[in-house]
Amino acid sequence: MSGDPLSSREILAILEALIRTPSVNPSLAPDEGQGEAAIAALARDWLAERGVRAWLEEVAPGRPNVVAEVGAAEGPALVFCAHLDTVDTTGMTIPAFEPRFENGRVYGRGSYDMKGSVAAILAATAALVGERLPGCVLVALVADEEYASLGARDFVRQHHADACIVTEPEPSGRRLILAHKGFVWVEITTRGRAAHGSRWDLGVSAIGKMGRVIAALECFDGGVLRRRVHPLVGPASQHCALIEGGSGLSTYAEKCVLHVERRTLPGETPGQVLREIEGVVREAGEEAEIRIELDRPPLVCDREAPIARAVREAVAAVTGHAPEEGGVGFWMDAAIFAAASIPTVNYGPAGEGAHAAVEWVDLDSVVRCAGVLVESARRFFNSRV
Repeated sequence: MSGDPLSSREILAILEALIRTPSVNPSLAPDEGQGEAAIAALARDWLAERGVRAWLEEVAPGRPNVVAEVGAAEGPALVFCAHLDTVDTTGMTIPAFEPRFENGRVYGRGSYDMKGSVAAILAATAALVGERLPGCVLVALVADEEYASLGARDFVRQHHADACIVTEPEPSGRRLILAHKGFVWVEITTRGRAAHGSRWDLGVSAIGKMGRVIAALECFDGGVLRRRVHPLVGPASQHCALIEGGSGLSTYAEKCVLHVERRTLPGETPGQVLREIEGVVREAGEEAEIRIELDRPPLVCDREAPIARAVREAVAAVTGHAPEEGGVGFWMDAAIFAAASIPTVNYGPAGEGAHAAVEWVDLDSVVRCAGVLVESARRFFNSRV
């Protein structure tokens, strides 16, 4: 294929093609979600046309990852990672799958979260074809990040790597992200005694019990967790997210179920979260059944790790300025790579509108991200030889 894969024109063309290919996660939106099969085939074929060995790995029926490689297989391995799936289009006020380029911005569902990043990875990988790299760049364009991270989990089970750059965007598109929070979803159930609403002498309201638990959880959040601060990601937090209980206005509620989300700091564990919530319930004078529904770990990467140094130096070389270093409060697949003992950082493009009515990515920042990925690979491999 002719043309410079790192040019704005080439990157805009593939980004618009990606946006035109719906990839709504079917686990989030069963009526709208078509999964990642079509967009995965598009990305695989685009890479293959440019001399990159690329293939699909199915992680669930109709839900493939795109995996590709360039460079020397016998050397160290560096992963470029982005996710292919998006959230649904409910409430969008712009055409979701009709990309529009205006004033340097590319609009459409997934443009920011995170097809701009996919385009940057595709361009960077194509640009590395033919270079005598003393290592291997592995591409991981993964499925299902927006729901259960099936794609990232499957990738780390199947592939070894020495480092990873995840390319989640952030508003400035200029920061090197070294840390992010994790989360734990907890289910709390209180039990009462069902009785007619007139029988105060028999009935016990599970909702009343839960009310005292909620008040205690709110106090714990504000009085304890918000004072527990990590220098890169800020304070720990939790919130009461969903609640259900009762069967009628004239019946004492026999059962009440509360779902709590706890955002965790690097170093905090699901076991610690569970013990703390158990203690809060006891101090509220109530009994409850408490269980963890789902947990995802936080991320932290040593700023002196070879991959952090490589990206820092690459950003400075490409932009003329060293990046600001920091963390974010949201979760990303980076933690799955880190949990597999793969040092991982995040650097992505700029924009706004993740999961929102209007979504856009800054094209210049996508081009910049692609250039940083290329330079990061060179510097990372050269530091290892």
